[in-house]
Amino acid sequence: MPIAITRPVSDSLVRCELTHLARTPIDVERARAQHGAYERALAGLGCRIERLPAEHELPDAVFVEDTAIVLDELALIARPGAPSRRPEVPSAAEALARYRDLVHVEAPGTLDGGDVLRVGRTIYVGLSLRSNRAVVDQMADLLSPLGYAVLGVAVTGCLHLKSAVTQVAPETLLIQREWVAARQFGGMALIDVDPGEPYAANALLIGDSVIYAAAYPRTQARLEAHGIDVHAVDVSELAKAEGAVTCCSLILNDGAIGG
Repeated sequence: MPIAITRPVSDSLVRCELTHLARTPIDVERARAQHGAYERALAGLGCRIERLPAEHELPDAVFVEDTAIVLDELALIARPGAPSRRPEVPSAAEALARYRDLVHVEAPGTLDGGDVLRVGRTIYVGLSLRSNRAVVDQMADLLSPLGYAVLGVAVTGCLHLKSAVTQVAPETLLIQREWVAARQFGGMALIDVDPGEPYAANALLIGDSVIYAAAYPRTQARLEAHGIDVHAVDVSELAKAEGAVTCCSLILNDGAIGG
C-alpha cells in the first residue's frame, strides 16, 4: 500500500513565501478544508495517510514535497532554496527514516522536492530559483551507481519544475511549454495544457489515476481524452501560496524496493 505523508495547513500560511504570484488574501480555514478533501482523494486511491505534526510557525510547511525525494532505494533529504523553509526538513526526515535510508543534500547544493520529476530511472532536476546546478552534480554522483540518470532541466517563469511538467501516465507527461523546453523529454508522449490555463501542468499520479486541480477543466478534458482517470480537487486557497497537488504529499511504498 502506498503511503502519503502529509502535514496540516499552518496557522501562518498567509505569510508564505511567494516568488511568481502577488500576495492575495488566503482563507486558512478554507485551505484546511481543501487539504482535507485532498487527503481523502489520496485515501480513495489506496494511500495510507501519515500526517506529520503541524508546524504552525512555518508558513509553507503544508508543502511537504519540498523536504525530500523518496526513491525505492533511499530518501534524499532536501536543502530548500528558501532558508525560511529549512526548519521544515527535520520532522519529515524523522518520518522517512522509518522507511528508507537517508542521505542529505550538502551545501552549496539547494533543492526543493518540487523541482524533481522521476520518470522510470531518469530523474529530471529543475534548475530554478530554488534548486541549483550543484545539487544536480551531487545527485548524479549519488544516484548514478544505483542506475539512475540525473539531468538538469532549465525552468523559467514558474516556481518549480513540476509547475511546468508532471507525469500523468506511463511515458506520458503533461507540459506547459512556455516554462520548460519539450525537447528535454524526448521519447515521451506530451499532453499540452490548454492555452487559457497556463498553471495547469501540475498533476499527481497515483497508480493509474491522477489527482488534479479542479481549477483547470479544459486541461482536465484533454487528460480524459487521452484515457486518463482524473480525480479533481479544489486547491484554490493553497494555489494562492504557490501550492499545487504534488506539493502537499510525499508518496512512497512501504518497504517496497522497485515499486
